[in-house]
Amino acid sequence: MLDSVFNILFFRRYRANIAGRKFINILESELEEEFLEVLFKLMGLMFCIDKNFRRNIENFDAKYMFKDKSARITVSAVFKNSSLKVIKKQIDNANITIIFKNQKALMNFILSPKPDILSAILNQDVTYDGNLNYLSKFAYMATNLRLIFTGQ
Repeated sequence: MLDSVFNILFFRRYRANIAGRKFINILESELEEEFLEVLFKLMGLMFCIDKNFRRNIENFDAKYMFKDKSARITVSAVFKNSSLKVIKKQIDNANITIIFKNQKALMNFILSPKPDILSAILNQDVTYDGNLNYLSKFAYMATNLRLIFTGQ
């Protein structure tokens, strides 16, 4: 009940629909510059309004750090107490650091119908430092978002 009131007060469903349309536009036009930002914004909103999607982070505490090889992009995501906090800088003690060749490589990897971690690593599109299971979990959540908004 309280969740419903907060969702109405903060226009979360409306903001999620806007972020979802932007997410679909990025997928269709392959505008990879905004990919991580929109993905995290949409993910955070969906955790607030969708109980089924929120189950992905129940009892899940993890720190992710995403960086590109040129060091132009650094974004961290902290999952704690069933919430998501996004930080646009490096964090200490990340469970996994994901280093990608460019945002297009990361976008192609995470949003492919069946993310092939081994192929992405062998092609040097994505490298990582930390526990590989966290990368699989993140790819699962991102793929789930894509399925929710594209219906594919």
